[in-house]
Amino acid sequence: MTTNPEEPQARPRRRTPAGAAVLREDVTEAIRAAVFEELASVGYARMSIEGIARRAGVGKTAVYRRWRSKLHLVLDLVSAIAVQGLPAPDTGSLEGDLRLLYEVTSRALRHPVASQIIPDLQAEAARNPDIAEAMQKALREGQEGVASRIVVAAARRGEIGPDADEDLALDLISGPLYWRSVVIRSPKLPKGYLGALARATAEALKAL
Repeated sequence: MTTNPEEPQARPRRRTPAGAAVLREDVTEAIRAAVFEELASVGYARMSIEGIARRAGVGKTAVYRRWRSKLHLVLDLVSAIAVQGLPAPDTGSLEGDLRLLYEVTSRALRHPVASQIIPDLQAEAARNPDIAEAMQKALREGQEGVASRIVVAAARRGEIGPDADEDLALDLISGPLYWRSVVIRSPKLPKGYLGALARATAEALKAL
């Protein structure tokens, strides 16, 4: 029997490659958690894919299916933090919004894992421009994104002038607590510090 070349031929069914299994989300989350723990434990320089896989309870192949290297893995996690950001306070007053922001940020910065990871990544950022860019993006889109919404809301309520310098306002809001918690790594904030900082920052913003 001859086949007419003009007639459409039945296409063979394509088989799914054996290695193209769907990536399980629970495994991905276990790897992400392991990265944070590994960073806090040994730092970026000593962190390895082998150590991450061992801590996550998976094989190295599971990690490499998702990320090409530890650099890409860390960059992905830092970028994810930037996307998540912080909740924008909405207390109805500038001082109240600042106080709530400082309480949430202080708890996050003083978490045992974060307090180890952030300084380590900052040190690595001085040597690695890719990490530096990711860190800047995470800080700007996270902390400064919330601070910007606080400034806009305060201007809308008439608590600060509509022409206030936004960049200076963001520095005033974000700088002091970050300096105290991350740069000099104060072991414990003085009693009433966050409330006093919120009042002082609110007054400074009103003077812009």
